[in-house]
Amino acid sequence: MNALDGMLYGLSVATQNINLLAALVGALLGTVIGVLPGLGPVAGVALVIPLTYSLSPVTGLIALAGIFYGCMYGGSTTSVLVNIPGETASVVTCLDGYQMAMKGRAGAALAVVAIGSFVAGTLSVVGVMLFAPLLSNFAFSFGPAEFFALTSVGLVVLSRVSGGSFARSLFVTSLGLLLATIGMEEITAVSRFSFDVLELSQGIEIVPVAVGLFGISEVLFVVEDLLGVPRAIPVKLRELLPTQEEWRRTLPAWGRGTALGFVMGFLPGPMNVLSTFASYRLEKAVSRRKDEFGKGAIEGVAGPEAANNAAATAQFVPLLSLGLPFSAIMALLMAAMMIHGVQPGPLLVVQRPEVFWGIMASMYIGNIALLILNLPLVGVWVSILRIPLHVLLPCIVLYAMIGAYSVRNSIFDVWVLLGFGVLGYFLRKLKFDLAPLILAVVLGPMIEKYFRTALFLSKGNLGIFVASPISKVIWGAGLLVVVAGGLRSLRRRARVRVVKVD
Repeated sequence: MNALDGMLYGLSVATQNINLLAALVGALLGTVIGVLPGLGPVAGVALVIPLTYSLSPVTGLIALAGIFYGCMYGGSTTSVLVNIPGETASVVTCLDGYQMAMKGRAGAALAVVAIGSFVAGTLSVVGVMLFAPLLSNFAFSFGPAEFFALTSVGLVVLSRVSGGSFARSLFVTSLGLLLATIGMEEITAVSRFSFDVLELSQGIEIVPVAVGLFGISEVLFVVEDLLGVPRAIPVKLRELLPTQEEWRRTLPAWGRGTALGFVMGFLPGPMNVLSTFASYRLEKAVSRRKDEFGKGAIEGVAGPEAANNAAATAQFVPLLSLGLPFSAIMALLMAAMMIHGVQPGPLLVVQRPEVFWGIMASMYIGNIALLILNLPLVGVWVSILRIPLHVLLPCIVLYAMIGAYSVRNSIFDVWVLLGFGVLGYFLRKLKFDLAPLILAVVLGPMIEKYFRTALFLSKGNLGIFVASPISKVIWGAGLLVVVAGGLRSLRRRARVRVVKVD
């Protein structure tokens, strides 16, 4: 089916009562998670995955997607009202959003955030709807050797772009790959690294690992760093309408931010974060009021927020079309798909069209819901910010433990949750990025499967991995990224030595 037929089919799926409810609840719950300082979309999705076990794959994934883009909006609300980003991509919004609030324009800033998120999200869904099937068709030319190259190089590249040294990225990636090998091997049924422990022979579940690494470690950081939340600036409903001059300055910023964010969303790494900084720099470069930036320039809110939502939506293209997550949040969504028995990749559109097109259509509905509901509910978000942390945080931990236990009704998974929560806390304290670890846990089994399948087809001939032009291009691109990263590190070290000598 073409894009229009697919979208109409998706709307018929997304407007079913249960799916419509899942989109609305997911978007609102995501907003609440985004508003709460210290959680964010990765921890939020990780914490909510256990709630979707009893739902159908389509309904569960629609709810998780709603939580994802709801978090994008909620984090910006906190940035404007409290000057604390609810999630990483909202850091830039603090620069001018809070300054607008201090000048009595908090309502206008929130309106620009909400409408900009709707515009960017909607246009980006159209782009995903058009690009994802095309990329899926191209991926049909891939065999096991090409997919092995893609997943292996993708893992290396994603580890490199996440920041930090190559040694740090390699360490956490290797740890994730080691976790992926624990348990019974699929082909020969040989138990690996189980040490005669029954629970280990069943493998390490992704849910307690993800919730521990991102959810519990976030709670520990909040306990350590955030002893109290500043008083939120009150906003009245009549203050939500921007002035005519603010509208005139906002519209072009939305367009530039949407285009920039959507393009950057196709690149590996935390592009929903990086796109906000790029958009802010672009807006400052083209503005005639450069002196207002950092003091309440509305373009400094409109452009980055549009870029954030456009990049977040565009990241669904490689996930759904190639089965390759380009960020930690996409890796979690991919894990959720696999838990529900859905394999993302080029066959998804053909084999599970209700999942692909249902998610796309639900994002339209979710964006509309966020626009209609969130502005009148500003007072509710302010009230949430006043919940004492000593009440909120124990509830989050208790819920996480219940969710981990519900995976296999095993207390072992609760210990895994707590263990990885502590491990994630210390790794982050030591400045390790956790994204490569969770990516390796998700991609590890796929890399092994493609490797063994390709060797079986070639009867053990390793040349199959570089036989096709596609494989050669992929390996060459991966080598280029690694070499470029090494040269950049050497140049940085040389610069440091020069400074020390001077």
